[in-house]
Amino acid sequence: MKKVILAYSGGLDTSCCIPYLKEKGFRVICFSAKIGQKENFNEIKKRALRLGAEKIYIKDLLDEFLKDFILPSLWAKSLYESKYPLFTSLSRPLIAKYLVEIAKAEKTDFIAHGCTGKGNDQVRIEVSAKILNPKIKILAPVREWHFKSREEQAEFLLKKGLKLKVKKSHPYSLDENVWGLSIEAGPLEDLRNPPPKDSYFLVRAPESAINKPIDLEIELKEGIPFKLNGKKISFKKMIEILREAGAKTGVGRIDMIENRLVGIKSREIYETPQSVILHKVYEELYSLVLDRETLHFFDILSSKYSELIYYGLFFTDLKIALDKFFDYLRRFLTGKIKLRLYKGNIQILERYAKHSLYKKELATYSKGSVFNQKWAEGFIEIFRLPFIRK
Repeated sequence: MKKVILAYSGGLDTSCCIPYLKEKGFRVICFSAKIGQKENFNEIKKRALRLGAEKIYIKDLLDEFLKDFILPSLWAKSLYESKYPLFTSLSRPLIAKYLVEIAKAEKTDFIAHGCTGKGNDQVRIEVSAKILNPKIKILAPVREWHFKSREEQAEFLLKKGLKLKVKKSHPYSLDENVWGLSIEAGPLEDLRNPPPKDSYFLVRAPESAINKPIDLEIELKEGIPFKLNGKKISFKKMIEILREAGAKTGVGRIDMIENRLVGIKSREIYETPQSVILHKVYEELYSLVLDRETLHFFDILSSKYSELIYYGLFFTDLKIALDKFFDYLRRFLTGKIKLRLYKGNIQILERYAKHSLYKKELATYSKGSVFNQKWAEGFIEIFRLPFIRK
């Protein structure tokens, strides 16, 4: 019998994949990635083995995820369609990388996933895996099996000896890692209604947020966050604190209509205080240290970079080349931003950058200005030349 490496989350879909693949004649080996999601991995391991997996690899990839995936996305100010911080999109190429590595170690050419046929993740995993190993063979049970509902899947598992409840009170599809939580499906599919209260799991509504503002000072050195409120701190710990602070103050809710790669528009809810706050910090620092031409061109490349990640093209030549561009510019990001979180808003209180191009003596309208207003006449004469026909 051939072996297959299954990307296993422990949820309903991937749990059904184990007996399904076994019935197709495969020996199933599972792989689960620890990237900051709140899961009981001992329970996940027991569940996989109970359903017939031969063994399961559980790898702690959080540090790699932070260093090689999340930080570069911040350097590029990566927000798909100017809103989505790409946390699910960033995790899929990492998962694909280890599916391929484990398949090599297990001496098999087969990997599998539990992604649906209308989602983006199937593309991200399969394209990434094929780039890393063009000979890899990919199985996608959800695109093949006969199940018409989650209730049918739960009944199938029950016959296999595993009871998984389908909660009708929370009919949402959730995906979480250290960078955020995504929520879709259920009542959110009716665009006439605001998101129900039970569709948010982390961030308080602004009206129920704490009444006291939270002030934070975040300091970067060459693009790497290393101080919070004057104290040295790990990037991982900073993310935890920002998540908690944003959740209390109502900062970090995103409700958007998103253009999926497969051509479907979908409504997505994201709860991600940590990424919203840090993206604001990077945006403010870049505005200080980049000249106008570089900053405007940066935004063009940032949009393209975000698309490449969203589309699953993480390991392509263009994305790798763009990484070099953003890696060069992030070296100017030494400085700090002080901000205030309050009732769903972020207010910038102070800005400082070592390589700032802002010059108060040129910008000021008060005493001490060194700007010669007579310069303007000559500048305007030259600037208008290309547009005058007679």
